[in-house]
Amino acid sequence: MKEYKYKINGTKFNVVVGDVEDNKVHVEVNGTPYDVELDKAPAAKPTVIKPKAAAPAPRTADGEKVISKPAAAAPGGGTPVKSPLPGTIMSFNVSEGQSVNAGDTVCVLEAMKMENDIHCPVSGTVKKILVGVGDAILEGTDIMIIG
Repeated sequence: MKEYKYKINGTKFNVVVGDVEDNKVHVEVNGTPYDVELDKAPAAKPTVIKPKAAAPAPRTADGEKVISKPAAAAPGGGTPVKSPLPGTIMSFNVSEGQSVNAGDTVCVLEAMKMENDIHCPVSGTVKKILVGVGDAILEGTDIMIIG
């Protein structure tokens, strides 16, 4: 279950979305349950197909470059810090070569007008930062490599 809080025309809504089964989902809005039937069953996560020829980098409506695929891991391996949701990199709290502990906030990602702290999954040293401040990234994009 996922819980969301919305404010529409000044009215606050607490929405809890249950599991999706076939084309039905159980939703509660401010404690009132609803059974929602979708037009068709949701598709599985899309498979990314890499183009054969280099295509121009996609851009957001504001003209920002979108990093649409995870970057390759740094030579010698390491653990990537992945974006848990799509958004824009606002700032970094670490730099390359800096030691970090599991759970440390390594950067801030803005998504849907909210700032989200991105935490390091492992302890180690920041080997490589793969994106920059202001970059729009997709869910699952490698932000940095921890070695």
